[in-house]
Amino acid sequence: MPIRRSGGQAEGQALDITSLYIMGFFKKRSVNELGEKKKDMPEGLWTKCPSCAESLFEQALAKNLRVCTNCGYHFTISSPERIASLVDEGTFEEMDLQIDSVDALGFKGYVDKVKAYQAKTGLKEAVVTGRASIEGIPVLIAIMDFRFLGASMGSVVGEKITRAIEAATAEKKPVIVFSASGGARMHEGILSLMQMAKTSGALARHSEARLPYISVLTHPTTGGVTASFATLGDIIMAEPKCMIGFAGPRVVKETTHADLPPGFQTAEFMKQHGLVDMIVERKDMRSRLAGVLRYAVNAA
Repeated sequence: MPIRRSGGQAEGQALDITSLYIMGFFKKRSVNELGEKKKDMPEGLWTKCPSCAESLFEQALAKNLRVCTNCGYHFTISSPERIASLVDEGTFEEMDLQIDSVDALGFKGYVDKVKAYQAKTGLKEAVVTGRASIEGIPVLIAIMDFRFLGASMGSVVGEKITRAIEAATAEKKPVIVFSASGGARMHEGILSLMQMAKTSGALARHSEARLPYISVLTHPTTGGVTASFATLGDIIMAEPKCMIGFAGPRVVKETTHADLPPGFQTAEFMKQHGLVDMIVERKDMRSRLAGVLRYAVNAA
C-alpha cells in the first residue's frame, strides 16, 4: 500500500514500498567495490601446443614425456626428465658436478647471467654427464639442457662431454650424447670454439678403440655443436621434426639468395639426405637405444 513521508511532505509524494525495495536491490556497484580481479584459471595447469594449438593438461603432458597427445609434437625436455625416461632406475651417477664456468674474457655480465641460470634451472651448466645403465647395459651419457643459456657450448660443456667420452674409452663402454643447443657460447669467444676440436678429438680416440658412440639430436641442434660431436656418431638418431643445422634458415636464405626446399633443416629432411640414420619418437627412445647397444656390444 502507498505510504506518506512525515515532516511536511506534499500529500502527492507517496512512494511505493515495492519500488524502494527493487531500487535498493538493483543498485549499480562501482568497479572499485568488486575488489581484486580473480584469475579465471591458475597458471601452469595448461600448455598450448605450438604445432596444433591444442590446449594440453600439463599433468597429462608430463606423463606423456612432454609429447603432444594430439599431433605428436615433441616439446623440449629437461635433463632430469630425459634421464628418468631413459636409464634404469637408480643407476645414474652424475660426473663432474662441481665444474663451473669462469669469465676468462671479462665479458660484461657473464658471471651474473650464469648464476641466474644456475638458480633458475638448478643446474651447474648446460650439460649433465654421468654413468648409467640402459636395460642392463652400462653406458656413459651426456645430456644437454636447452633451459640453461640455450645449451650453448662453452668451456665447461666441452670439458664435461670430453671427460665423459674419455671415461667411456677408458672403461670400454659405449657413450651416448643427447644434443640440443644454439651453438658455441659467444661469451667465451675462441675458448668456446676450441671445444669443437676437443670433443671431436676425444671421439676419434674412442672410435680407434672400436667403441660405439650414439648421437641423438633433439630440438634444436645448431651451430658449433652440429659442426662437431653431434654429427660424428656411429649411429645418429633424431627426434621427429627437430631442427638440425649450422646457421638458421633465414641466414642461409640471405646468404645463398635461394629458395629453401620444404622441410629444410628438419630431422626428416636430414634423414632423406643421409645425415640422420633413424628418427625415433621419445616413447621409443629407450628401447631403440637398448637394441642398438646390444647389437654394438655383441658385434664387438
